[in-house]
Amino acid sequence: MFFPVLNGLWSFWSSSDEYSHGFFIIPVVLYICWQKKQVLEQIFIRHSWLGLIGFVFALLLYIGSKYAGIATIAATSMIFCLIGLILFLYGWEMMKELAFPLFFLFFMIPVPGQIYSSLTVPLQLIVSELSVSLASSFGLAILREGNIIHLPDQTLQVVQACSGIRSLMSLLTLSLLMGYFSLRKNIFRFALFVSAVPIAIIVNIVRVFIMIIASYYFQYDLAADSVHTIYGVVIFFLALAMIFVFQKVLQIWDTPINSK
Repeated sequence: MFFPVLNGLWSFWSSSDEYSHGFFIIPVVLYICWQKKQVLEQIFIRHSWLGLIGFVFALLLYIGSKYAGIATIAATSMIFCLIGLILFLYGWEMMKELAFPLFFLFFMIPVPGQIYSSLTVPLQLIVSELSVSLASSFGLAILREGNIIHLPDQTLQVVQACSGIRSLMSLLTLSLLMGYFSLRKNIFRFALFVSAVPIAIIVNIVRVFIMIIASYYFQYDLAADSVHTIYGVVIFFLALAMIFVFQKVLQIWDTPINSK
């Protein structure tokens, strides 16, 4: 029944840099469920009719979204149908144990274009303003108009790729997964998860700042196609390194005193 949804997601993951991590979501979810195999086998099955109501509602939502052509709601209803079935067939205790892998499935669904666009512009302006302020503090002659940066010999533009939005979903997904496997307390897992947002902004401020320095002092354009791609990969790994360091710090606080 949901083959069209899965086929559409597969096509989107194949053509989108922002959501190429979608290929790994289902295998990771299956791995987490397999790890819980012994715990799940011991859970007493107690059916919940509320799950059947939820399943029927999600199914109607799916049918309506297919007729309306809203791919995001169709994909979301697929997960809610799965949640309803698990709750109906196995009960609340099973649902509680599978809460994280079921929640993780939502990260394979693309953010609607309207929301994506509404987030991109503010992030572009934030990155532009802060990177120009940083460059000005080093004494550079620089002027900003929106996301356009004027240098004496060149004009730079902070495009969507430099706003941080393109790497944000991948960083959120990875930080959530890292927190689940490496941290015990949910408060620390949540802290690591939300840290992906400021880290994505910070590394892109650094990215634009270095581009300004390279252009101002060395007349070198880091925005050229091939160089820009390599540079973007380096910046993404810098963000991963920052998340990893923060995760190690949280791990120290997360360790019980008695275990030291």
